[in-house]
Amino acid sequence: MPACGQPAQPSRATWQHGCVTAATHSTLFPQVPDSADAVLEGLDPEQREVATALHGPVCVLAGAGTGKTRAITHRIAYGVRAGILHPSSVLAVTFTNRAAGEMRGRLRQLGAAGVQARTFHSAALRQLQYFWPKAIGGSMPRLVDRKIQLVADAAAACRIRLDRGELRDVTAEIEWSKVTQTVPADYAPAAAKAGRETPRDPAEIAQLYAAYEDVKRERSVIDFEDVLLLTVAVLQDRHDIAEQVRAQYQHFVVDEYQDVSPLQQRLLELWLGERDNLCVVGDASQTIYSFTGATPDHLLDFRTRHPGATVVKLVRDYRSTPQVVHLANGLLAQAKGRAADHRLELVSQRPAGPEPVYTEYTDEPAEAEGAARRIRELIDSGVPAAEIAVLFRTNAQSETYEQALADAGVPYQLRGAERFFDRPEVRKAGVALRGAARFGGNDSLLDDADDLPSQVRAVLSGEGWTPQPPAGSGAVRERWESLAALVNLAQDFAAAKPGATLADLVAELDERANAQHAPTVQGVTLASLHSAKGLEWDVVFLVGVAEGMMPITYAKTDEQIEEERRLLYVGVTRARERLHVSWALSRSPGGRPSRRPSRFLDGLRPGSTATVGRAGAGAAGGIERGIPGTRGSAPRRVQRTPARCRVCGRTLTDAGEMKLMRCDDCPSDMNEGLYERLREWRADQARSSGQPAFCVFTDRTLMAIAETAPDDEHELARIPGVGMRKLTRYGADVLAICAGQYATGDTDQG
Repeated sequence: MPACGQPAQPSRATWQHGCVTAATHSTLFPQVPDSADAVLEGLDPEQREVATALHGPVCVLAGAGTGKTRAITHRIAYGVRAGILHPSSVLAVTFTNRAAGEMRGRLRQLGAAGVQARTFHSAALRQLQYFWPKAIGGSMPRLVDRKIQLVADAAAACRIRLDRGELRDVTAEIEWSKVTQTVPADYAPAAAKAGRETPRDPAEIAQLYAAYEDVKRERSVIDFEDVLLLTVAVLQDRHDIAEQVRAQYQHFVVDEYQDVSPLQQRLLELWLGERDNLCVVGDASQTIYSFTGATPDHLLDFRTRHPGATVVKLVRDYRSTPQVVHLANGLLAQAKGRAADHRLELVSQRPAGPEPVYTEYTDEPAEAEGAARRIRELIDSGVPAAEIAVLFRTNAQSETYEQALADAGVPYQLRGAERFFDRPEVRKAGVALRGAARFGGNDSLLDDADDLPSQVRAVLSGEGWTPQPPAGSGAVRERWESLAALVNLAQDFAAAKPGATLADLVAELDERANAQHAPTVQGVTLASLHSAKGLEWDVVFLVGVAEGMMPITYAKTDEQIEEERRLLYVGVTRARERLHVSWALSRSPGGRPSRRPSRFLDGLRPGSTATVGRAGAGAAGGIERGIPGTRGSAPRRVQRTPARCRVCGRTLTDAGEMKLMRCDDCPSDMNEGLYERLREWRADQARSSGQPAFCVFTDRTLMAIAETAPDDEHELARIPGVGMRKLTRYGADVLAICAGQYATGDTDQG
C-alpha cells in the first residue's frame, strides 16, 4: 500500500507507453476510486511524488501535456481521502472559470467534493462580500462587469477624445497599473521602467486613470481589480479577519503560477501568513500574459523564498507525438532570457506520428481556403470536427477563416463565446428535461421513447433539435450544436450507466453546470493563441506564422520577442497528433509577396537555416528536495542514475522493483525476524499518531529495509521510500531495530 510520503509505485503498464492516456485523460463518467490508494493508480513516478507531498512548500515545474492538472487534483483528492486534508480547509486557485470548473469536476470524480476551487477573483470576492459589513460597514459597492464605459466617461470629464481602439488600450493600461499596484501618480515612471508601449502620452493616461477612479467613487462601483486590492487592504489592516481566513484555509494550491501578478502574489501571501503549506504549479515557458502584469518571477524564485521546498519536474509529455514535441523543444532551444534558462525538455510518451506539415501560400485568403480544404478532407476521413483547431495570433484573423470554413461546409465554433451552460438554449433545454423527468408519464412526446437517449431526443426535438443539422452557419446552427451536444452527452451517460433515468441525467447536468464541465460541441475551434492556452486537439492548424504576425509587429524588445516565441510554443503544444504550420507571402490576392516565414521557424522547417541556438538541453524531469530547517541555501538535487538489481545487475525500470533494488523474481535475502519487528514497530507508530500504517512506511519499504539491514543513516537514506522527513522522524528507531537495540511496543518518541 502506498505511504503518505513515499508511495509504492505502480507497474509500468499503468502509466508508461502502453497506457499514456491515463496520465492526462479520464473517461467521461469514471468510477470514483474506492480508496485513497486507488486515487494514486495510473500516476507516473513524478506525478505520484506531487500527489503524496502533502506538507510544506511544493513547487511543480510542469511542461505542456505532462498531466499537471491530474497531478494536483490527485494530490488534493489523495489528501482528502486519506484523512490528511479536510476538504473545507483546502483552497485551490487558478486563473479562469473554465480551469476552476474543470478542477472541481475532476475532484468530484475522485470523491473529493467540497474542496474550494476558484479563480483568484472569485475567492477574493466571496471573502470581501462576507467581511465587508464587519471591516468597512454598510453595503458593498456594485461590481461592474465592463469598465470601458467608465473609461469613456472619465475621458469625457478630462475632455480627451478616444476612439474605440484607444478606449480598449487605455483600459488595459489601467488594469495593468492596478494589478502591479501602481497608483495614477506613479504610472508614467512605472510604464517607462516596464518598457510598455503606451497608447497615449503617459501623463494623459495617468490623468485618465485618476479620473476613472473618481468616476467609480462618485457612482459607488468597483471593478475586478478593486476586488483584489480591497481584499488585500482588509487582510492587511484587520488582523482579526486575516486570522479568521487563515483558520478556514490551511492548504493552498495555485495552478498556472507563472501567470501570477504582483497583486495576486500579495493576496496569496496574506492568505498564507507564516505558514508554508503551499503547492504551486507552473511552466515559465508558457508565460504569455506579461502584458496583463503576469510574471514568472514568483515561480522562478520559489526555491529562493522556500529553501526547504520539494521541487518536482514533470517532463513526460502524454499529449503530443514525438514529432510535435521535437518541434516544441526546438523552439525553446533557441530562446533567450530567464524563462529560457529554466525551460523543460519534454519527452514524448506517445507513439510516433506524422511530421509537422509546413505550407506557404501566396496570400491570406488562399491560406484560409487551403486550411479549410484540408480540414474538410480530415473530417471526411473520420476525424471529429471538435478535434480540430485553427489558431491565429490576433482575433482580427478570424473572419477570413470563418468564411473559408463556411464555404467548405465545415461547422466551427469561436473560442471565448458564452459558456455552455449559460447559453439560453441550454438553459431552456434544461428546464424542458427537468419537467419531463418530473411529469414524463403524462408527456405524449415520450410515449415511443423507451430508453434514455431516445427520451432526450424526443424532449429536445421540441426545443429545435433535429437529426440533421441546419444548413449554413450562424445563430441557428450554434443553437443546434448546443442541443446536439446534450443529445451526445445523454448517449454517453446511458452507455456508462445502464439503467440511468432522465432524472439521473438531469442531476448530472446540474452538477456539471455547477462545475462548468461542458460537453464538447461538434465543430472546428477557431481561437487566438492566447485563448487556446490550456486546451488541446488531435489536429492543430497554426496559421499566419509569418514575420509581422509571429512575432507581432509591435513586439520590439528582447523580452517581447521571447514572449512571442513562447506564444508559438503554446500553440505547437496544443496538438496531439498532427500539426499544420502555414504562412502567406502577401495579405491579399495580387499583393506584393514581401512576407517571410517567422524567424522562430528558422532551422526547424525544411530548407531553412538554423539560427544560433542555446548550448545544452533543457531541464530533465525529477525531484529536488530542500533541506528542512534551512533558509537561504539552495535545494539539494537528487541525482538520477540508472537503478540496477543488486542480485543480477539488470537495469530496473519497474518502480516497485526499484524500491526493493532487485528484480521481483530474484531471490530475496530478507531477514524475516527483522521484517516482523519493523511491522510491529510500524503498528505502534500508527496507533500513537492516529494515521494508517502505510503512512509510516509501506510494506515494500519495510521489505527493502529488512533486506538491506542498514548500519547508519547514509545507508538508510539510500532506500527508496525513506525521504528526509521520515529519516528525521523515524531514522533512529529503524536503525536501533536493525541493530537489535529497540524493543517493539515502546512509546513513540518521534
